Amino acid sequence: MGATEKIWNATEVAETHSSEIPSSSRTIDHSLSLPAMKPRIVELFKDLFKQWSNLDESDFSLETVSGGITNLLLKVSVRENDGSAVIRLYGPNTEYVIDRQRELQAIPHLSTAGFGAKLLGVFGNGMVQSFIDARTLTPSDMRKPKLVAEIAKQLRKFHEVEIPGSREPQLWNDISKFFSRASALKFDDSEKQKKYEMVSFEEINKEINGLKAMADRFNAPVVYCHNDLLSGNLMLNENEGKLYFIDFEYGSYSYRGFDLGNHFNEYAGYDCDYNLYPSQDEQFNFFRHYLKPDTPHEVSEEALDALYAETNIYMLASHLYWAIWALIQAKMSPIDFDYLSYFFLRYNEYTKQKEKCFSLAQSYFQSR
Repeated sequence: MGATEKIWNATEVAETHSSEIPSSSRTIDHSLSLPAMKPRIVELFKDLFKQWSNLDESDFSLETVSGGITNLLLKVSVRENDGSAVIRLYGPNTEYVIDRQRELQAIPHLSTAGFGAKLLGVFGNGMVQSFIDARTLTPSDMRKPKLVAEIAKQLRKFHEVEIPGSREPQLWNDISKFFSRASALKFDDSEKQKKYEMVSFEEINKEINGLKAMADRFNAPVVYCHNDLLSGNLMLNENEGKLYFIDFEYGSYSYRGFDLGNHFNEYAGYDCDYNLYPSQDEQFNFFRHYLKPDTPHEVSEEALDALYAETNIYMLASHLYWAIWALIQAKMSPIDFDYLSYFFLRYNEYTKQKEKCFSLAQSYFQSR
C-alpha cells in the first residue's frame, strides 16, 4: 500500500482472519474536548484491534481532521511507524436522515473498486477507516478543466460498481421519508416554530409529485449513486495526481441524473452562490468525459442533449431533497447551523429554476 493511503496492520487482520469487520459496542461522546476524548478512543482501539491491547495511551496521538455539518473526523496515529487511521463520529440524531446499514453494506464493495478509505472497524456511534493522504477540494477546484475530466471519469467508474442487494432506486423513497418526518415537527424555540410554520407542505407535496412524474419520463439509468458529491467529499493527492471520492453515507441505488445534477449544484460552494451553476457548455464538457472517458470527442450531440435535459430535471430533485433534509436537521441536529434558512435557500432556488428546466425537458421530448 502506497503513501497515499498508509494504513495499519488492522486491515490485514480484518481481511485475512475473517471477512467480518472488527466491531465494538463502545460509543464516544461527540461533545467532549479532544483531551477528554483521547483515553476513550485509546480504549476503543484496544477493544477493536487486539494487537494494540498492551500499548499505553502515550503511544497514540489524536488530532481533528475536519468537522462538517454531519460528522466529526479525527486522525489517530499509533506510535511512530504504525501509520494512521481516521475515526468518523456520527453526528447526533443522524439516523433520521442516514441509513447506516445501507452505508456499511456498500463501503467494502466501493473500497474494493478503489473508492474511498478502507473500513477497518465499526463501533456504537461511528467507524474507523484508513487515512488518505490528500487534500480536500474547494468548490472552485471542481470546475478546473483537468479535475472536471477526472471527476467525470471517476463518477462513471463509481456508477459501474455493483452493490449486493436490491437495485430499487431510492431517491423518491428517501424524499418521501424525509417529507413524512419534516412535516410532523414541532420546535421548542418560538422563532424557529414561526419560521417552520411558513413552510407549505401541501405545496411541497404537489411539487414532489409533479417533478417525479416529469423525471420518470426520462427512464434514467439506475446506478449506485454517491448522492452527495460536493467539494468536501472529493480529495486530491497532488503528488500522485490521484482523486478520491469519500463519505458514502447518503449513497444508494438511484438515478444517474440525480448524481450529476446534485454535483453541479455543488459548484455553488458553501455560500450557495447558484450563479456558479455550470453553463451548458461546461456541462457538455463534463458529459463527454463521463459518457466516453477514453474518447470524449466521439460523444454525439444527441447524447449530450439527452443527458443535459435529464440532469437538469434531477438537479431540481436535488434542491427538494436537501431542502426537506434541512428541515429535519433544524430540529434534530445540535450543530450550530441555520438549517431553516437553508431550507428556504434551496426551495427558492428550486422554484426559480423549475420553469426553465421543465421547458427544457418538454422541448427534448417534443424533438424525439
